[in-house]
Amino acid sequence: MQIIGITGTLGAGKGTIVEYLTENKGFQHYSVRQFLIEEIEKRGLPVNRDSMTNIANELRAANTPYYIVGELYKQALAFGKNAVIESIRTPGEVEFLQQQGDFILIAVDADPKLRFERIKLRKSATDQIDFETFLSNEKREMTTADPNKQNLQKCIQMADIALQNGGTIDELIQQLEEKL
Repeated sequence: MQIIGITGTLGAGKGTIVEYLTENKGFQHYSVRQFLIEEIEKRGLPVNRDSMTNIANELRAANTPYYIVGELYKQALAFGKNAVIESIRTPGEVEFLQQQGDFILIAVDADPKLRFERIKLRKSATDQIDFETFLSNEKREMTTADPNKQNLQKCIQMADIALQNGGTIDELIQQLEEKL
């Protein structure tokens, strides 16, 4: 079973890569975001980026720095099919998946203004924010010394494949195919 992890900045195209891998390569999708939304809803909290960040940090601190991804990996293992785990956010998650074998981490990034325009178009509940909040949210998730909190910068540095998504979807997929 092959596992592909997807990391990257907000609105960079992680979901587009996941969609391609599931529809064209037969991968099963496992979403950190969906895992967190289910937990947030169980607790009766508002589904927003602050809740997602706080619950993720809390779950990692109470368990392990890779807890959420570990739970998704268990689901993937039980299903037994190639899997893509979307939204890798901590180095501990990367390290855990690397230890499982047959793992590739893909990072995707793009210009912040372009990414902000993209999140406005997708109209997710967590994306109804202004540009300053978008930048602030991202800054909060980029670096930390706490292994239980998001460190996108380190995850991106740990990636096996780095993609720049400044063009069309077809151009992004072409980059992905070339690097895979």
